[in-house]
Amino acid sequence: MAQRVVYFNSQFLPEKEARVSIFDSALMFGDMAFEMTRTYQRKPFRLREHLERLYGSLRLLEIDCGLTLAEMERATLETLERNLPTEAADMDWQIMHDISRGPLDIYRTAFPEGLRPTVSINCWPLITHMGRFAPNYDSGVNLVIPAQQTLAAHLVDPKAKTRSRLHYQMAQLQAKRMGANAWPVLLDPDGFLAEGPGWNLFLVKNGVLFTPEPRNILLGVSRATTLELARELSVPVRETNLGRYEALQADELFCTATTYALVHAVTFEGQRVGDGQPGSVFQRLMQAWKRLVGVDFVEQARTYAQRLPAWEKGEQQAGAGRAIT
Repeated sequence: MAQRVVYFNSQFLPEKEARVSIFDSALMFGDMAFEMTRTYQRKPFRLREHLERLYGSLRLLEIDCGLTLAEMERATLETLERNLPTEAADMDWQIMHDISRGPLDIYRTAFPEGLRPTVSINCWPLITHMGRFAPNYDSGVNLVIPAQQTLAAHLVDPKAKTRSRLHYQMAQLQAKRMGANAWPVLLDPDGFLAEGPGWNLFLVKNGVLFTPEPRNILLGVSRATTLELARELSVPVRETNLGRYEALQADELFCTATTYALVHAVTFEGQRVGDGQPGSVFQRLMQAWKRLVGVDFVEQARTYAQRLPAWEKGEQQAGAGRAIT
């Protein structure tokens, strides 16, 4: 079977040969914009929206990657196309864009070819993400408030998706100590609910769908899709400041993200949300999501979970074989 390849600075390289310099600004400062898109039926879902956000992040970071958005889109589709034959026809994919301004100028003598931005696009089979995530669709997740807060927008604007994410990592480490399957919801500097590390938050009260206002959060593509679907279902929507109080009074709580679309919360701060089961609004949105993407991604995740051990063993054996040769 063919090996996965990566688009790396205008070339297609075997995945294991793509390397970022130790002198890269991404390593020195976390100075890198990124995006993660997934496929449904091997077609990228809302790729244009993800790329538009990527280019918005690049503009804020003052990075010129050397490609127009249209050129980046073409390179992305070609990268995916080259990787599709490496997996079964029912495999969906993560598509990752990582772009930094490249090696720091102080190290330019180590780069006789000249300095340029680092641009990479890689594809990874979603079996690892979704196979491991599958149990959450049934069990739900437990939301907690960690000590770590999100960054204020006047410090680092959260609307830009960058690799400067130490606060996310700290929140996840703190949540891990707070109980099994605990997911951290970061507060903003004013004490309102903001977001989780890589996901957005929604709550339902009396049939109305609420979500934190955009001031101190990443504007998730899945968040926007969920709001769009809610309006199509005639579910009233409010983007507003939300605190612990509102979350504790909620009939439903759930999270949205690119890989898994949406998952319900069973508890918030140790207290049960509703009856602990997926609520009616959540269930309607779940069905609307499945219709929109044309995939029952819950069943897909369960199938991936069954196949994951054999897939990982095959990956390890293939990696060992390549190392020997």
